[in-house]
Amino acid sequence: MDRKPLDKPRSEKIADGLIIGRNPVLEALKASRPIDCVYICGEGGSLGLIQKLAREQGAVIKQVSRQKLDELSGGASHQGVVASGACAEYVSIGDILEAAAKKNERPLVIVCDEIEDPHNLGAIIRTAECAGAHGVIIPKRRSASLNGTVFKTSAGAASWVPVARVSNISSALDELKKAGVWIYGTDASGEDYTKTDLTGPAAIVIGSEGFGVGKLVASKCDFMLRLPLKGKITSLNASVAAGIFMYEALRQRSAVSGI
Repeated sequence: MDRKPLDKPRSEKIADGLIIGRNPVLEALKASRPIDCVYICGEGGSLGLIQKLAREQGAVIKQVSRQKLDELSGGASHQGVVASGACAEYVSIGDILEAAAKKNERPLVIVCDEIEDPHNLGAIIRTAECAGAHGVIIPKRRSASLNGTVFKTSAGAASWVPVARVSNISSALDELKKAGVWIYGTDASGEDYTKTDLTGPAAIVIGSEGFGVGKLVASKCDFMLRLPLKGKITSLNASVAAGIFMYEALRQRSAVSGI
């Protein structure tokens, strides 16, 4: 089951955007993300800490009205703060594998096959961070990107989890395979997820909200996993399903490592 690692390709920077809400802004500052300006309405508590960190990092701080923040955030719940600048940088697949290597851990990568709802993508990134995944891969087309909604939904986790944005998911899976990573698709026809070994280098593919894992992507998978469904509904929300698979991987890995 050994596969050789690849050389690391170059990273790609995403377009500037907005980071909305106290926790997403705070986590972005803690992670030293490039912030140009912080718009704040109010003082004290976490807003005070945000101002302190922003000042230390050389960002412009502007005290504005709540109406101004409402306009900037497009009506989203901003909790008195909005930051402008690059939400994050997209990384390469090589960067994700290197992140695992630096921790002396076997890679755990989450591949999102056309997850279009930014709330779902944000929730997946949040769970990936909590479960110890080393990175998330998304496609450039027919997918949510690292926008303000994703950052807000991820509760700041998008500042910590490396995300690679690729032209083609199938090609990305080929690259992972060449790097020694085994590909686990998710489908109702697969094997019970608790009976599949997820302790090795693994990439778990989560299908789109409406259509699941695409046929071409499914053909690239080494294994297929399924979740038991006892009710009348035939599928779970994509982010919920992703969370179950990630925590099963964490459970198995923790049992092996004794952590």
